[in-house]
Amino acid sequence: MNIRCNILRLAIVVLLLASSVGCMKWEYEDGESFATSGAGLFVINEGNFQYGNASLSYYNPATKSVENEVFYRANAMKLGDVAQSMTLYGDTGWIVVNNSHVIFAIDPTTFKEKGRIENLTSPRYIHFLSDEKAYVTQLWDNRIFIVNPKRYEITGYIECPAMTMESGSTEQMVQWGKYVFVNCWSYQNRILKIDTTTDKVVAELEVGIQPTSLVVDCYGKLWTITDGGYEDSPYGYEAPSLYCIDAETFTIEKQFLFAKGDAPSEVQLNGRGDKLYWINNDVWAMDVTADRIPVKPFIPYSDTLYYGLTIDPRSGEVYVADAIDYVQAGKIYRYSEQGERLDEFYVGITPGAFCWK
Repeated sequence: MNIRCNILRLAIVVLLLASSVGCMKWEYEDGESFATSGAGLFVINEGNFQYGNASLSYYNPATKSVENEVFYRANAMKLGDVAQSMTLYGDTGWIVVNNSHVIFAIDPTTFKEKGRIENLTSPRYIHFLSDEKAYVTQLWDNRIFIVNPKRYEITGYIECPAMTMESGSTEQMVQWGKYVFVNCWSYQNRILKIDTTTDKVVAELEVGIQPTSLVVDCYGKLWTITDGGYEDSPYGYEAPSLYCIDAETFTIEKQFLFAKGDAPSEVQLNGRGDKLYWINNDVWAMDVTADRIPVKPFIPYSDTLYYGLTIDPRSGEVYVADAIDYVQAGKIYRYSEQGERLDEFYVGITPGAFCWK
């Protein structure tokens, strides 16, 4: 069973028992001064649920140097409880902190906070439509929030059909034309299609049980991977699959089946959008035009806990996050486009997501 899924299910139970613990107070003091330049990589470290020890790291590939706890050091304030994702839009980085119900806006050069969006249910990802409109997906909520990033406020909601507060979530978002596509993960099996001119769900497509991620390639094909649920799940348990979906027609074009009990996750694309990567114990890679899953992994499993994955959009280098044991500082491995180990460095607890600058 997917380890990340286990953690999230446990988190749901704990949240229902102690929902108020995730609320935090943010108090400022004088912080360190940073002035980063050039390209770099943010590593979003989840921390441990209910411990408030999420953190942000920053890595410079040119110098092979890493700075940890940069949000705390720049703002003299902890990031919060369970950092989920980060998105760079314009000259602002947006950090989604799930169990603290907040999205921080920071300067990506100095790491100083510029503002925040609060009073979110359990935010997962943010997708920008303009300077004054963005969507925020949620766990434990049957709505996608519409926010105004310029004013840091919630302006509306998108109701998601056939979803309850207790079971169901909206996760990653990709855009094709005027439509935003969203995968529904927890106890769900659907991809939603949203018309951004009306902020309405206009179509939905059934896939396998629990699609965990979503990307769109250079040919306008959506890719999602399902985890298949888990044994004795009330929603069902099946073999996971990798799906290729045509964004224009919103129909499934290819389905690649894994073995029952496999735990594929973290679908990613290179910068050209023509090569796909994912984790299934090993790290796998294939061309988006391929008609079958490769038989040899890109990076073999080596007694590590591969938990996060990203591809440098410029160089094609591959970065893999190792959560180790979810308690000590996690580790990032950097590989060339050909799979040669180039570097490794320690970050925060449970590194789970990345953002390129």
